[in-house]
Amino acid sequence: MKNQKRCFWCEGDALYEEYHDKYWGRPIVDSRVLFECLILETFQSGLSWITVLKKKNHFLNAFDQLDPYQIIHYDDLKVKELLCNENIIRHKQKIKAVISNAKAFVHLDEKTGFSKYLWGFTDGAIIKNKLSTKEDIITNSELSLRISKEMKQHGFSFIGSTTIYSFLQAVGVVNDHFEDCFCQKELCGINEVDFKEMK
Repeated sequence: MKNQKRCFWCEGDALYEEYHDKYWGRPIVDSRVLFECLILETFQSGLSWITVLKKKNHFLNAFDQLDPYQIIHYDDLKVKELLCNENIIRHKQKIKAVISNAKAFVHLDEKTGFSKYLWGFTDGAIIKNKLSTKEDIITNSELSLRISKEMKQHGFSFIGSTTIYSFLQAVGVVNDHFEDCFCQKELCGINEVDFKEMK
């Protein structure tokens, strides 16, 4: 897809372009995959996404493939082990947040179904913003603020409005591909997901 027009922010890096072309903004309804995306977004806080993307496989290896049902059993010894892992972002508060977020996720997933919970904020609808220039870019919204506040009430942390907005973009709740991006053309016919069938 070398000759395809892409969103400007990914151009020039093969890994970034692959992520943009195949994953970013494409609707995800699998709760476990949503959890993985959420955790990686929390590590991005204060950093560039490409930094996290380049370390993704290391994160998966260090955190048991980001399986929340294993992470909920992590103890202080495991935290110390992770803090010694040079392949990941060694931020103590973020690492501890992974554990607390896994516990919050498991509770919410078993009660409601995390995917159904998340997509329920839009009744399964995909929000499409029309981005033509860099000036059209936003980093948070009323929706991301509302989700952030509610998820914090469920025990999640490191999920401010900006982090949640990035998460919504990544998992396709919000479609922020630029109007001239080939991905926007591919996704233009997808307006909603059937969240009622989610578990």
